[in-house]
Amino acid sequence: MTELPIVEIESLDPEGRGVTRHSGKVVFVEGALPGERVRIESLRAKPKYETARAVEILRASSQRVTPGCPHFGLHAGACGGCSMQHLAPVAQVAVKQRILEDALWHIGRVRPQLLLRPIAGPTWGYRHRARLSVRYVAKKGGVLVGFHERRSSYVADMHECPVLPPRVGKLIPGLRTLFGGLSIRAALPQAELAIGHDDAGGERIVLVARVLQKPTAEDLARIEAFALAHAVEFWLQPGGPDTAHPMLNGTPTTLQLALPEHSVILPFAPTDFTQVNHRVNEVLVRRVVRLLDPRPDDRVVDFFCGLGNFTLPLARRAGRVLGIEGNAALLERAAGAAAANGLAGRTLFSRRDLFEFAPGDWSELTRSMGGIGLVALDPPREGAIAVVQSLAAATQPPRRLVYVSCNPATLARDCAILHHDAGWDLCAAGVLNMFPHTSHVESIAVLEPGGRRSDSP
Repeated sequence: MTELPIVEIESLDPEGRGVTRHSGKVVFVEGALPGERVRIESLRAKPKYETARAVEILRASSQRVTPGCPHFGLHAGACGGCSMQHLAPVAQVAVKQRILEDALWHIGRVRPQLLLRPIAGPTWGYRHRARLSVRYVAKKGGVLVGFHERRSSYVADMHECPVLPPRVGKLIPGLRTLFGGLSIRAALPQAELAIGHDDAGGERIVLVARVLQKPTAEDLARIEAFALAHAVEFWLQPGGPDTAHPMLNGTPTTLQLALPEHSVILPFAPTDFTQVNHRVNEVLVRRVVRLLDPRPDDRVVDFFCGLGNFTLPLARRAGRVLGIEGNAALLERAAGAAAANGLAGRTLFSRRDLFEFAPGDWSELTRSMGGIGLVALDPPREGAIAVVQSLAAATQPPRRLVYVSCNPATLARDCAILHHDAGWDLCAAGVLNMFPHTSHVESIAVLEPGGRRSDSP
């Protein structure tokens, strides 16, 4: 029997795998950390690289910790929702900072003048939004509820989840029993979790069940009994997101996201996009406002404004803020929140497809608002190439842009356009650990047209 190779791990890749070289190839090793000496087993060999897993840790990193979840690991059937539970949380943040810096340089050929202090928060019980897969598997005794297995489309056999708030994580066994007892158990592929607050500040938990078949009266009775027993609310979603509705066809549930530092309350529906980590989001909003530093006479544009997560806090300090968003439902809720928070007079909202933002559209916005000094930008993973191309071509650019990103690669691409094509400075950049224990990197960057370094953050 051939002895398994022993390697020294040099670094971590963006997916949380150890990186080394062996037999002339780069090897990505699951479960290994930088500085460790490990014995590995090959999983897949390609001509230029190989994937493997650590089967024995011969010299452990000082940053290695015991995972906090029994479903985490490299064993068959392990949950794939997290990839870094074996790495200390502080070290996770450092890895993400390096991933951001590497992306900015290797993709964008740009380096920040200043590294912002990382934003971190709770490392357990932090997920206020999650999409739980549901699968009926007869040979496993019923229904599975949870995240997918590592490197698999199968659903992990889970009984708890410590990254969900404790009361929700402990509901998984009950949900398995509930869904397993329904007549539509084979036609219920997922349950989306949304957590917010009510008017009194109390926690509200909503589960939106995707149903491909109409539940029977007995099914509805079972769900209602579960909801009452566990103080949760159920919605049913027979089609797209716009078909989701309260199970009992009553008044639609409205959840609330509070930003107390800015005296702002954002109402949202269970199917609306919100940040998964409410505590980190509060710090993120504070930092965006501080970095933009709006004056009472400033006019600000918030691209991809969503529910107004940045729009409304910025409006507390700026003269006028325009929120632009492509989703009509989110835009309507943002406008309603502005009115409810007493900010209707300082906010405007416009619906447009920002992926089709034309080179001359920035000039049009500038004319309509009488000048724009500041920009907030929070796009999806695809980035905001059309918007930054318009800004790069502008003869009257804003004095500062704060870009919040969920994808270092597209952030680096967009920063490169502003820096290399238009001479903008990347004044600062840093990460926020929105998703502890995962390889997901959220970041923030501050850019200014060249020659404005004197008032940079």
